Amino acid sequence: MEPLSVGYHAFQRSGAKAGDFALVGGAGPIGLLTCAVLKAMGVEVAVTELSPLRQQKALDTKVADHVIDPAATDVAEEVRRLTGGKGADVAFEATSVNVVLDTLLDAVKPGGVITVISIWGKPASLDMQKLVLKEVDLRGTIAYVNSHPQTIKLVQEGRIDLAPFITKTIGLDDLVTEGFETLIHHNETAVKILVDPHS
Repeated sequence: MEPLSVGYHAFQRSGAKAGDFALVGGAGPIGLLTCAVLKAMGVEVAVTELSPLRQQKALDTKVADHVIDPAATDVAEEVRRLTGGKGADVAFEATSVNVVLDTLLDAVKPGGVITVISIWGKPASLDMQKLVLKEVDLRGTIAYVNSHPQTIKLVQEGRIDLAPFITKTIGLDDLVTEGFETLIHHNETAVKILVDPHS
């Protein structure tokens, strides 16, 4: 529920609404869960992701209507094709990778909104001329603000199924080898790992 609430708060900050087209940059845990919230709220979702494993996870969980491989496809051009030339109404940056932010700036429609979810450990560069000429609204979001009740309700109503995002359940004895080691060295294979002290 906690990471799902991050996606819910980002959705709120973006101003997205049913019928909008959203582009999510990154299909890691937060990107995927943001996609899940967007789908639950009636938004058409495209996600751009380099990792084939994460691309497949977006398809398997059915949280994205379109999965775009930026190594094979011009993302902004594909978004314009999918939106009849308009561009994405909203976009979400969930990678802290500058090229992804640049791509979202190219793919969002004039007057669109980009919401930055990821925590950046370094300064980013931004093409201010594109921001100004397209009148793009760039917003930040951090974690959540009283978002848990609404997020829990989405799950209780069956609008979001969290089961596909739990990629492993481990016991306390496996916390380091199967938990931390997986997340540090093989994070493409895991979305969320649960620790069950009774297993």
